[in-house]
Amino acid sequence: MSLSAILLAVAAPAVLGDPAQDARAHALEMEIRCVQCQNEPIAQSTSEIAADMRTLVRERVAAGDSDAEIRDFFRERYGDFVLFRPPVDARTWLLWATPVLLFLIGLWAILSIRARVRPDGAPLTPEEGER
Repeated sequence: MSLSAILLAVAAPAVLGDPAQDARAHALEMEIRCVQCQNEPIAQSTSEIAADMRTLVRERVAAGDSDAEIRDFFRERYGDFVLFRPPVDARTWLLWATPVLLFLIGLWAILSIRARVRPDGAPLTPEEGER
């Protein structure tokens, strides 16, 4: 068996009988991070662990688990990192607040630089520029 055939077999997910379940499983696979690749969803990863994770997702979808139950299963097993969109709770508030904090820091920096320009719009003297 060639390497490409092996990779294709690992990457190809099991097809569920119902197209709605298949679409739901694929959507979940796009939300769950590969624990080996770390920046790839399990739907796109060719690692063996991602193939196992895809199989688990499809088994749980076929068993009738809800999306939230499937996400919770992977969170319990691998931690918050496994989800591309971790829930907002006491452990992840800093993760969610970081973009807002960075925006506010950038806004403060821009406003403080603009405050240093003379109100009359005249250019700074060489001594003022050095300060």
